[in-house]
Amino acid sequence: MALYNHNFGRILVFPMTIKRILGISAGMVLASSFLFGQDEAKGKEVFEQCGVCHAADSDEKKMGPGLKGLFKKKTLADGKTAVTESSVRKKIDEGGNGMPAYAEMLDKKEKDNLIAYLKTL
Repeated sequence: MALYNHNFGRILVFPMTIKRILGISAGMVLASSFLFGQDEAKGKEVFEQCGVCHAADSDEKKMGPGLKGLFKKKTLADGKTAVTESSVRKKIDEGGNGMPAYAEMLDKKEKDNLIAYLKTL
């Protein structure tokens, strides 16, 4: 699949090989949510119970803060905690400030899916 260039002593790769490498890389990126067990559609289903208190299509406060653009914000609603997957998972697990704790109500896969969905908002 490669040729030796006698003039420069370098190996040249056929364009088809590069296309294959790029195709495989793109496929891996697209499959990453599957590989890591995150499913945004299932996360949206989990969010239905969150939607009673949180808006998905707005950052306006309902009963709890609106979650549109959550992962684009610097901090959670407390204004201090940085928005990271870990801090959001902790908030889901522990609740607080009127929000119930979901550590025992949602399993790990449901939380993974929920976080994958929240990242799309």
